[in-house]
Amino acid sequence: MSGNTVTHQTALAAERSGPTRDAAVAPNRAARELGLKRSEFDLAVRLGRIRTVPDDAGGGRRVPRDEIHRIRAADGFPEGLRAAVRAVGTTEGAALMDVTKARFSRLARLGLLVPVKFYVNRYRAVVWLYLADELRRLAADERNAALLKGRTPAALRDQLGEGVDLRPRNWRGRHLGFLLRQAADDPWARAAAVASLLDAAEVSDVVTDPYERSHLHRFWPAPAAHGSPGSPAAQLAEEIATAADQDEIDWLRADLADAVEAARRQCPAPHPAPHTVPAQAGTGPAPRETAGPLPRETRGLPRETESREWHEAERQKPRRAESREPCEMASREPCETASREPCEAEQPGRLSGLFGRLWRRGF
Repeated sequence: MSGNTVTHQTALAAERSGPTRDAAVAPNRAARELGLKRSEFDLAVRLGRIRTVPDDAGGGRRVPRDEIHRIRAADGFPEGLRAAVRAVGTTEGAALMDVTKARFSRLARLGLLVPVKFYVNRYRAVVWLYLADELRRLAADERNAALLKGRTPAALRDQLGEGVDLRPRNWRGRHLGFLLRQAADDPWARAAAVASLLDAAEVSDVVTDPYERSHLHRFWPAPAAHGSPGSPAAQLAEEIATAADQDEIDWLRADLADAVEAARRQCPAPHPAPHTVPAQAGTGPAPRETAGPLPRETRGLPRETESREWHEAERQKPRRAESREPCEMASREPCETASREPCEAEQPGRLSGLFGRLWRRGF
């Protein structure tokens, strides 16, 4: 009887734990089950075609099992999914649109073609990739015929002559959309997504509270890997991922201020409890309250260890007069004066200072 009960309880526990354990799978396994390369899988996630959820154990994001079932049950799987995430470069993209590579590059620099990803090749050149499906739709639209054939309009030629290149900016806009989808409803994660496209000095200027900046960095999205950290490829990728145009910077600063304000209302950043610093006897000022040590900043933000107000208060505090050890008379009692200044007078017949103390000790 008892053995059957134990077996039955073990089976029930396995039934409860099985679906929970297998409710989501790792990205590599999900890519295999969907028939995708890992690069194709990652791009599908960025485009929002595959839903992911955070791992409760802190191991990155995972794909729910029901999401895999939904994708596999769609019409045209897996060819339709592969076609939707196919990315091409300039040569193949120009062939799809039936234009020259030079015209394709001009259209991309003008912002008419939006790159979906990029990489830095061994010659330290940026290679932009575009969705093949988007290029086909753009070429099939009759409204774009004037851009694909004939002479480029004068206004667009003037922009090209000024060196305009909107490919990095368009990629950042697309990348921000991906980060906001990943952030979901977490207000600080959404603020961190916007902040990740700004220079550290711009973030410090908008988010002036160091505790809020420290809390913001807990949700900072991990940058895409482009070469080893500190390498020329990684530095170039970081430049591309950072807003450069002033109007874009102003727009992101305004969005960051709004996002931080919303996060502050929903879930304020933690601050250390203030502690009281007692005043020394005779100094006059009442005890004051100060916050704990400020947090160490990350990703190049300036480290602020003490507040400017604290330094100002310390500078204005009255300081006690420093006095030397009071001289000792024959009675070994300190001389008492109104000003507490060191007594320097010597009484007749007595030695003062070091020789007096040696004499009194019998040397």
